[in-house]
Amino acid sequence: MKPSEIRDLSSSDILEKVQEQEKELANMRIQLTTRQLENPLLIRETRRELARLKTILREQA
Repeated sequence: MKPSEIRDLSSSDILEKVQEQEKELANMRIQLTTRQLENPLLIRETRRELARLKTILREQA
């Protein structure tokens, strides 16, 4: 998701997305340790998306 798209969302929507990304990241880490994750670079993308969401949420506050 692009930063401009995130800025169009409300704070509650961004918080929902943050929670979704955190759950997804936890699941990916579990899959990585059990060798079920096909593309480990997805973890990096998820972490960066989470950081983007949190940064924009902080800007709005």
